[in-house]
Amino acid sequence: MAARLRRETLATSRPAAPFGATFAEPRILRDRTPGGDMLLRNAIAFIPSQETMVSRLQRWAKERPDAAFLSEAALDGRRLSITFAETLAAARDCAEALSGLNLGAERPLMIIAGNGIDHAVTLLGAMMVGLPTAVVSPAYAAAGASSWSKLPAILADVTPGLVLAGSTEIADAVAASGHPTTTALLSGLAWLEGVPRRPARVEPAMAAVGPGTIAKLLFTSGSTGAPKGVVNTQRMMVANMQALGQVWPFLHSEPPVLVDWLPWNHTFGGNLCFNLALYYGGVLHIDNGRPTFEGVGRTVTALRSLQPSVYFNVPAGYEALLPTLESDLEFARQFFSGVRFLFNAGAGLPEAIRKRLIAAAAAVVRDPPPIIGGWGATETAPCATALYFDAPEAAAIGVPLPGVEVKVVASGEGRGELRVRGPNVMPCYWRRPQATIEAFDEDGFYRIGDAGRLADPSRPDLGLVFDGRVAENFKLTSGTWVNVGPLRLALIEAGRPFVSDLVIAGEGRSAIAALVFPNLQACRALCEPGLSDAEVARHPAVVEAIRVRLELFNAGQHGSSMRLAAFSLQPEPPSARHDEITEKGALNQRAVLRRRSSAVEALYAAQPLDGAVRLTPKAAS
Repeated sequence: MAARLRRETLATSRPAAPFGATFAEPRILRDRTPGGDMLLRNAIAFIPSQETMVSRLQRWAKERPDAAFLSEAALDGRRLSITFAETLAAARDCAEALSGLNLGAERPLMIIAGNGIDHAVTLLGAMMVGLPTAVVSPAYAAAGASSWSKLPAILADVTPGLVLAGSTEIADAVAASGHPTTTALLSGLAWLEGVPRRPARVEPAMAAVGPGTIAKLLFTSGSTGAPKGVVNTQRMMVANMQALGQVWPFLHSEPPVLVDWLPWNHTFGGNLCFNLALYYGGVLHIDNGRPTFEGVGRTVTALRSLQPSVYFNVPAGYEALLPTLESDLEFARQFFSGVRFLFNAGAGLPEAIRKRLIAAAAAVVRDPPPIIGGWGATETAPCATALYFDAPEAAAIGVPLPGVEVKVVASGEGRGELRVRGPNVMPCYWRRPQATIEAFDEDGFYRIGDAGRLADPSRPDLGLVFDGRVAENFKLTSGTWVNVGPLRLALIEAGRPFVSDLVIAGEGRSAIAALVFPNLQACRALCEPGLSDAEVARHPAVVEAIRVRLELFNAGQHGSSMRLAAFSLQPEPPSARHDEITEKGALNQRAVLRRRSSAVEALYAAQPLDGAVRLTPKAAS
């Protein structure tokens, strides 16, 4: 690999630049369908483009050939980087090799690996010749993971002609699946060794690549069944980048700098973060940290030496980063003074985390960066809406991007099911015609499965507020609907600082209950030293502290749909190996309830069992 690419140690500092206009003015148009549903669209006229992600790489390789595009940490602690010109040359080499391997729509490429320079140049090489590439989570091939069972289904669905594995463990898992495919190691572009090049085939293939060409397949989480492959076209990805550039105009004059860990097999990391750096000629420093208290140290190390100009993360990532931001003022000053904004997505940001971020920034800089966000799905590549203005609610998701229409199908109480139409929406699921039909309504809007409401019905410019997953909501036996998303965030807020996360139970029952995951770091302050995590989670002082907070929450509620009847603290943290927690650090509600069904039953037993704690059944008078 060293002979193929010139990788230079990257500079570890970036001079602060004065910020100009960051955001466009939000202006939203509201209409009604003949059936009475609300339609929302951006007043900014969308500017379509016939470009592709590869043509953007070619542009920057010509205009900024020596500018760094990607960097990653080496084993010896250095950061290795690759320029736009080097990326284009390496991608071209990959394209010439792929052109001779009898791959295509019937036998696509599959990459099962973490983020890295080798991953990026291989993916771009495949895009160069229009070869669909399935980007699959390495977690599906991890030893002992229950999600391993998803790997054979994905292999059977995709029928790859070549699988590039990020490790020998992954390669072994592919071999054990029994799927007849060629597997090679991605690391160091080892798969290229000995592969004959077919340079004459590249130019015709490149000429045939256009907006409708399939770029990659990304997979849904599969929390309720086998993951579905989402067809991502060049049009979808380019439309998202074009629209973001219209509401974040600074991108056209200030190439973004990202320090990012979000996995490329997920649409947030693979389509928003990676594509943003590529499309606007920026640099993406690959962070090998994770949104956990154990893995965040690597993120802090990266952020100390590399200053992002925009920062993307998920709630779990911000929560893990906060203790360092609050205790190390010099680090916080460097971080907050250099970013235009903090962007949250992947899950709703609890109000307590939002407030702590604002306070941590206010302690070290005069003008704290805004905390914004976006909303969408794998099927929308990824953003359907964006928040690019101040909003008082942590659950605010902003307004439709230029070119995107959002339909709000009314379901009462000012909320409704959200549906999306636009150039960023997938054409279909991979080889799933019936699932594709069911995914769209009669007007061609994608049924995303989320609910929302206007922050202020009289002022649509203030945007939408996320109101939970439609599929997660349920009815009590009284017939009362429980809106799980907002209730979960409210209960987490009420339980701070001792509650880290929780899931809501109660479908088909008479009352709501919760499985609570404690914030062990905060809970230890209530206990004697030397206890195990499990002992802290069930310590009487911890149980009482959380009980008091949830009782206070109940006292302010006046209906069964927002009042908690019981809870239990879970000594075992959510397990990624059992699909209880996603790679983004978000809880999978269905998987947690399914795996911990005995704990749920204990909450509803005639006599509380297994640590279940009963709360006041009625609101205080």
